[in-house]
Formats: sequence, structure tokens, C-alpha cells
Amino acid sequence: MSDQPRGVILLSGGLDSATVLAIARDQGYETYAISVAYGQRHSAEIKASADVALSLGAKRHQVMHVNLNDVGGSALTDRSIAVPESPGDGIPVTYVPARNTLFLSLALGWAEILGSTDIFIGVNAVDYSGYPDCRPEFIAAFERLANVATKAGVEGKRFKVHTPLIDLSKADIVRWGTRLGVNYAETVSCYQADDRGYACGRCDSCRLRRAGFDSAGVPDPTRYY
Repeated sequence: MSDQPRGVILLSGGLDSATVLAIARDQGYETYAISVAYGQRHSAEIKASADVALSLGAKRHQVMHVNLNDVGGSALTDRSIAVPESPGDGIPVTYVPARNTLFLSLALGWAEILGSTDIFIGVNAVDYSGYPDCRPEFIAAFERLANVATKAGVEGKRFKVHTPLIDLSKADIVRWGTRLGVNYAETVSCYQADDRGYACGRCDSCRLRRAGFDSAGVPDPTRYY
């Protein structure tokens, strides 16, 4: 048995979550990465998450499967809804209803089984698309829920949802991850990447990612089609 505390890290295969995995490792956690195949438009990010988990030394990488196509209402799960390629007003159609609530719930369940009380997620409330489940208010509410909804919480353990990126710009995230040795060429952030993981360069996620590398003064390793 390792003396390291165990941390459960939500790993999408994108830039932010890869950085969070590296941060958790740097902070001394034995890392357990969880990715969710939720019926998203492409499978490239699941492949990317496996590559990132391996290169950053995750103790275990678990892929869980949930079909959010049955919920619908998002351009990321419903191919009849186009991914927007220009900024709009309000919460964009790439918002997936209850996605982070679901992801954190799965991570919480696995953490309880692993004997971990530390969950890491790469939400960001600075350079982001305006999703309501990326805000500090949501994270605080979920953490309270975790501590009343679990056997471990009732028995006195205290779950903590770590959000090390929440107040950072995308450029700051890129700089931090670069210092920690994240290979961003392995990551996929694009909302409509092809099967090889090549990015469109036009969607909101691609624009934020590219601007982050530019502002950080770090060469952009993203592969574009």
C-alpha cells in the first residue's frame, strides 16, 4: 500500500484536465483518473485521456460509459445541432445539461470505494464558455452534497473538490502545465475533432486554447485539420 493520499481526477483528455492531473501528481497524490464516454460527438478525447493518463503516471485510468444522447439538447451530444463557430450571447448550445454534476457524482462514487476524499476537476471560471457548472458556487454546492450523501461523509470523512484552475487564465494554465511537463500535443480540446484528434480551429474551445498558447508564449502543438 502506498503512503500517498489518493486523488481521483476527472480527465477529459483536454488541456485543462491534463494540467490538473499533473498538478495532483505534483502535490503528492497517487492519481486515479476517470474519463466518461457520454455520447459525445467524437471518441478522440477518450483516446487522448488514455494517452495523458499513461504519460502522467496515473495509477489507474477508468473509463465509464453514460449515454447523454438520451437527454439531448446539446451540440456535443446531438449531431443535429451544429457546433457554433462564432461567439454568441448567453450560454452556448455546447453546454451539456448536468454534465459536471454527473461526472462529479461518478468520481465521488469511485473515490469512496478507493478510500479517497480528494476529487480534482479542471473547471475554469475565467477563460471559459460560460457554463453554469464551471462556477465556484456549483463546486461548493456539490462538495456539501458529497459530505451528506455518502457513507464516508456520514461517518466523518470530509470530501474536498479541488479546482486548481478555477481562477486562472488559459495562458496561466498553459504555463503551469508546461512547467510540470504536460505534453499538450496528446490532448484534444476541440468540440468537433475528427477521429484522429485533429482540431477544427474554429469552435469556442479551439479559440480559447489557441489564445492561451499565444498569450503564454508557448508554441501551440495542436494538430488542425
